[in-house]
Parts: sequence; structure tokens; C-alpha cells
Amino acid sequence: MAKTLIAYFSHTGENYFGGTIKNISKGNTHVVAEFAQKTTGGDLFEIQTVKTYPINYKECCDETQKEGRANARPELKGALPNIKEYDTLVLGYPCWWGTMPQAVFTFLESADFAGKKILPFCTHEGSGMGRSESDIRKLCPNADVAKGLAINGSSCNSAEASVKKWLSSNGL
Repeated sequence: MAKTLIAYFSHTGENYFGGTIKNISKGNTHVVAEFAQKTTGGDLFEIQTVKTYPINYKECCDETQKEGRANARPELKGALPNIKEYDTLVLGYPCWWGTMPQAVFTFLESADFAGKKILPFCTHEGSGMGRSESDIRKLCPNADVAKGLAINGSSCNSAEASVKKWLSSNGL
């Protein structure tokens, strides 16, 4: 039987919502990942870093921009799932500086995704998927990387139908 893993990285605290900074207790990507889990029945896994990102929006932006420029690989917290047990990876993240957070790079480099289907989705406030799909293809050249789903973060709470449709169009 095919198994699905929904792995996501999300940021709580201050987030940008179409011109306004709001403090949120559950990150936008986390909300969408739960919709994916509800639809697929797959296993949910939060990608977390040892180092905590600042709650303050500007401070977080400054930190993540530095990481991106340095091509950093932040250390991940906790044990990672055994990727060999899964056929499909639904991978969620906010689009930071035109791609995935560096922690997602760390996650993808932590295992062999050869032969796996990867369905990427991101939350954003105007950048769409950025270059994240091509970055995933570079990191996982032997995986089948599907066209991603970009969800505006400020409308993520009403995105369940879009998530279901996208997953269904990808066989889930």
C-alpha cells in the first residue's frame, strides 16, 4: 500500500499579510499541511531546526536572508522519518527569498528520494513558488517532482478545496 509523508516547515510569530504584519500562533504552511494530511491520511512531520528563528518579522527576515546568502544548512531537531517507508512526499514550506527555507534544503539532503514522488507546496505573499521547484529537482534528481501549489499565506485558512483538488490531480 502506498504511503504518504507530509513534511513541512512553518514559521509562527509575526508574518506578513498583504501589507500588514500579524502575529500568528500557527504558521500558514502548518495550516495547509494539515489540510493535506486530512485529505491523504498521510503521516505529518514538522521540519524543525535546533536554532529557533526570531518571532519578530524583520529579525526573522534578516536571519533567513543571511542563511540563504551563506547557503547554510541549519541543523534539524529530532529524528527524521525513514523515507524508505514512503512512496510520496508532500513537501510544504514558506517561500523565503525566492525559494525554500534553508532548513528544507537540509531535510532534502538528509535522505535518498530516488523513485519517490515529491509534491511541493508553498505559502507566500506574492512570490509564488519562486525557484523552489527547480531547487528540489537539483537536490533530488532521481525523484519525480510534480508541479507545485502556491498558496497566498493570507488566504491559507480558506485553501482546503484548492489543496484537495491539487492532491487529487496528483493521484492522492
